[in-house]
Amino acid sequence: MDQRTSGADALIHGKDAAPALLGVVCGLSAALFWALGFAGTRHGLKIGFTPVDLLVHRYVWSGIAFLPLVLRAGISDLCGIGWGRGLVLMVLGGPVMSLISYTGFLYVPLGHGSVIQPSCATLGGLLLAALFLKERISASRFVGALVIVGGLGVIGAESIGHIGADGVQGDLIFVLTGLMFAGFGALLRGWRVSAVSAALVINVLSLLLLPVYLLSDGLARIMAIGISENAIQALAQGVLAGPAALYLYAVSVQRLGVARAAVFPACVPALTLLTGWLLLGEPPTMLQAAGLVTVLCGFYLAQRQR
Repeated sequence: MDQRTSGADALIHGKDAAPALLGVVCGLSAALFWALGFAGTRHGLKIGFTPVDLLVHRYVWSGIAFLPLVLRAGISDLCGIGWGRGLVLMVLGGPVMSLISYTGFLYVPLGHGSVIQPSCATLGGLLLAALFLKERISASRFVGALVIVGGLGVIGAESIGHIGADGVQGDLIFVLTGLMFAGFGALLRGWRVSAVSAALVINVLSLLLLPVYLLSDGLARIMAIGISENAIQALAQGVLAGPAALYLYAVSVQRLGVARAAVFPACVPALTLLTGWLLLGEPPTMLQAAGLVTVLCGFYLAQRQR
């Protein structure tokens, strides 16, 4: 009898382990895809793409792919989200926020934007959750927020001491985009809008900007850079960092739960520095590495419930 029970327990455990393993693989893949998006942005700007060019690659291709889904769900009320809310979400978590973020990489290295933006999104999310969603901030999360601020101070010191005014400007840009994304997340929760529905609507609404881009001879500019480089950006921005990462993260949340899946976005800064080093030849400086380690410790504390 004991052997039968042991065998049944092992079978149940095996069935539970498979979805969990899938969730981990999907979560890590999503984090890697987001990191590749950051690295692709840095590479694209270095070879001559403008932030607006990268914006087109990020949203147009997925917008065209998602348009039939939104039309089927109802364009009149944007899948039940509504035009007013859809436009607000597009500003805070869509092309407007992305355009500002891309501009930041014109001023500072990859290691700054990839750490500062997610960190400020976490800090802003904690603050907005406490002020507007009335969530209790545990002692661990409060300490984690302080540690994250300390890590940002380390990275900011590099801008002040070694890069100069442009570095400070770039860092502040990523502070702004991080806080914008925090507002985006808070509104998703407050309005009870799923991340998938928001992504569909934002990408489709972004198609409204395409005629302006075409009239400004943007297409001729990006084609002059070459088909291969445009293909890289279409893959990195329009597929991997966009719908693919979102889908994989959604699967991770389904398999592991929100709390356990939250660790994967926290891996993005480290993965971005690693991919930037391996693919772009931009090794992190000592201050960037020290700031990253400090921020990761803050992430760990901020994600604990106690």
